[in-house]
Amino acid sequence: MSHVPHELHEEFPEAQAVLHELKLSNAHFSRLADEYHQVNRQIHRIETEVEPASDEALETFKKQRLHLKDQIAAIIAGSERAGA
Repeated sequence: MSHVPHELHEEFPEAQAVLHELKLSNAHFSRLADEYHQVNRQIHRIETEVEPASDEALETFKKQRLHLKDQIAAIIAGSERAGA
């Protein structure tokens, strides 16, 4: 299996412990992380031409991934502030 870029542990390398804890303790965060993972994999499959898709579909997936990443980043930041 090839490397899939943009996984959460790569996007937030400084927050590994927080990512793990939030996945276990926060159901909303866990759902967002799962959805991010699914969308990210879909993008990777399209970009590596494993699965065909229009440019518009790819752009929609990328916007969805960015929106999910923004939500995830906000939860991580809030968690880090609460823990500090």
